[in-house]
Amino acid sequence: MSGKPKLYYFDGRGKMESIRWLLAAAGVEFEEEFLETREQYEKLLQGGSLLFQQVPMVEIDGMRMVQTRAILSYIAAKYNLYGKDLKERALIDMYVGGTDDLMGFILMFPFLSAADKEKQCAFIVQKATSRYFPVYEKVLKDHGQDFLVGNSFSWADVHLLEAILMVEEKKSDVLSGFPQLQAFKARISSIPTIKKFLEPGSQRKPVPDDKYVETVRRVLRMYYDLKAN
Repeated sequence: MSGKPKLYYFDGRGKMESIRWLLAAAGVEFEEEFLETREQYEKLLQGGSLLFQQVPMVEIDGMRMVQTRAILSYIAAKYNLYGKDLKERALIDMYVGGTDDLMGFILMFPFLSAADKEKQCAFIVQKATSRYFPVYEKVLKDHGQDFLVGNSFSWADVHLLEAILMVEEKKSDVLSGFPQLQAFKARISSIPTIKKFLEPGSQRKPVPDDKYVETVRRVLRMYYDLKAN
């Protein structure tokens, strides 16, 4: 294992998408192996590559890393996106954790029934506008800086932009009442590495479709219906 990081996951967003975002933000090129069959997944299991019998899995720096948060923390620290001291790291962890909670409401959205999707969409927008976006709006307004932590580009900024764009896919004008976040979105989106990742043809994945859902269900043997919150 050497050279570019190699990502093992499905050809879609899921839990791997935030890892793609962070590597792209750091300007790191990476390779991907997409799981399309149960046999591929079982081969990884039998080979001992999946420590807790689950993906995402990333080969990086001679390691086979699992657990999304551990992978993200490693990448953030390796590429100087994790603050300059312990206090800044704690703030980044706190903001990333909050953003994770919001993104968690979206993660399983593609697997819901049509009726549950309508309900969940309203729930996501309500939570974003009443619980999560007001926090970041206040943080940016209070310290008057361009970034969430230490006036330096960090993992927290990358994660928040990803979440904003995901919620905007549910309601395009969701930031209408958040001027600080509107400006933040424009600033972070214009960072060269981020701008490149947002362009067509990048390794950023589109909104999950029926093919992605069916592949995940088949490979992981998910034969049950998920319910909305």
